[in-house]
Amino acid sequence: MPLFSSPRIAVVELFGALGSAVRTVEYVRILQELRDDKSVRSVVLDIDSPGGTVAASDYLHRAVAALTQEKPVVAFIRSTGASGGYMVAVAANRIIALPTAIVGSIGVISVRPLLYDLLHRLGIKVSTTKSGRLKDMWSMFREPTREEKEKEQALLDEFYEHFIAIVASGRNLPLDRVRNVATGEVFSATRAQDLGLVDELGDLDSAIDRAAELGKTPRKIRYVRPRRGMRSWLASRVAAAFVDELSVRLEQSLRRRIEYRRR
Repeated sequence: MPLFSSPRIAVVELFGALGSAVRTVEYVRILQELRDDKSVRSVVLDIDSPGGTVAASDYLHRAVAALTQEKPVVAFIRSTGASGGYMVAVAANRIIALPTAIVGSIGVISVRPLLYDLLHRLGIKVSTTKSGRLKDMWSMFREPTREEKEKEQALLDEFYEHFIAIVASGRNLPLDRVRNVATGEVFSATRAQDLGLVDELGDLDSAIDRAAELGKTPRKIRYVRPRRGMRSWLASRVAAAFVDELSVRLEQSLRRRIEYRRR
């Protein structure tokens, strides 16, 4: 059933860290619904994200890529389109960014706390029973071994090459050219345009205009957001974003995480 009764441009806001399983599934569902909705002629992704977990970034990228197979998608980077946030953007047909937006941070990072010194000072010991010598290679209760570090680096390198391939394909750039800028650093959108990472400089209105042109549709827009839960009713938009970010950080702070994310 169509979301709208007449041809429209759908605007989807993708703000904050990518990582909450619930939020990721909600956004993927929205993108799938927009793909199937005949009344939606084009889509604008309004992005302000530093990235997030590898899986969430890749999942959302695939959902956007599937959407672009059916109708035009314009990614607008309003403030930050870094790491996984940029990975999502490159699935769009065009990328427009504010000149002062931060773009790039193409790379992978793995972070975990090491608590063994603190536990030792507190007189706390941790006993681990395992089968398979590498089963606890992500443990925060001891220093990683040389073998574990090498295997972890190999995993990150694999994800890194995957990221580079996605950018090269999405931006129609040679792999070596992408690899040269995939240092993990961020660029201003103006510099990113020079590097081929961004198509145009502009604002949200510019992105909507481009979506109307590509979709050959009137400039009628409709914001599409995840269904509101109880928390959204009890908190403001800013408070809800804070709770989302805090919950992701708390969830991930005590376990190994590998991310496409700007640090």
